[in-house]
Amino acid sequence: MKGWKRAGYTLPTHEVFHAYMDQLRTYLGPDWEPLRIAKDGCGLPTVSNTVSELAKIYAGLVRDKDDDWIWEAMVRHPDLVGGFNRLDSTVLKAGEGRVIAKEGADGLIGMAIEHPDYPKGLGIVVKIAHGWNSQATWYVTRAVLGVLGINLRNPYPLHRQKAFIVPGIVPEHYVDILETVPTWDEWDPDQDRWHFDHEVS
Repeated sequence: MKGWKRAGYTLPTHEVFHAYMDQLRTYLGPDWEPLRIAKDGCGLPTVSNTVSELAKIYAGLVRDKDDDWIWEAMVRHPDLVGGFNRLDSTVLKAGEGRVIAKEGADGLIGMAIEHPDYPKGLGIVVKIAHGWNSQATWYVTRAVLGVLGINLRNPYPLHRQKAFIVPGIVPEHYVDILETVPTWDEWDPDQDRWHFDHEVS
């Protein structure tokens, strides 16, 4: 489609990587440079980003959501994003078109959220400092979405531990709402069983 040569497309000298960098700079500024360039698990070059930079990128996805087909595709086919019953796919379902989300490595999830309090778009990135912990990521994501009026169910209680969310994860004007968001839900077989449409049309 672009007319680029396939040879060398996994190298940071190829047009694919240059186009990727141009896209990042639309959100991070024309002079932005990564601290590191490395090879991702898929074999393509990737760059280092801070959590704040990732949040800016996700906020930009809200602003530009009508410029291409990506937002609509993720919302219409959530199980193709992370996988059946994965956190990012479940967030997509709970958001009902107002949120797109993608998990990353080692306890990370990024979310682009359409919300009236943030007319220029809201980008939220949750990063668990000690690495991958699906329960911790799920608890924090539920709390953050909950104060924004998005109900992400969490039927996964901790065993022999008590979950609590510190107020500092949300802006001060949301703290009172945060206190009303329970950390987890009782398992409800009518709500917490997932129906997967296995038929391909």
